[in-house]
Amino acid sequence: MNHQHTRREVFCGNTCHDLTRFWEREICKQTRRRQLEEHRLGRSALRRLREEWRQKLESKLRLRNPDETEKWPSPS
Repeated sequence: MNHQHTRREVFCGNTCHDLTRFWEREICKQTRRRQLEEHRLGRSALRRLREEWRQKLESKLRLRNPDETEKWPSPS
């Protein structure tokens, strides 16, 4: 058995394990960042404001032209 060959296997084994552990950590970090961003967007008032604006516009349109607003589908 060649002594150098054994060394490479040990070196590669440790390096592969380290690389795997590194990328698993990076994936966990990225997943956590994505979850935090989704949570932040979920708490954002923008979605709520857009819905309020849409409702206000629809009510104004209904008051102006009650017959024509029935032709337009609501964007839900």
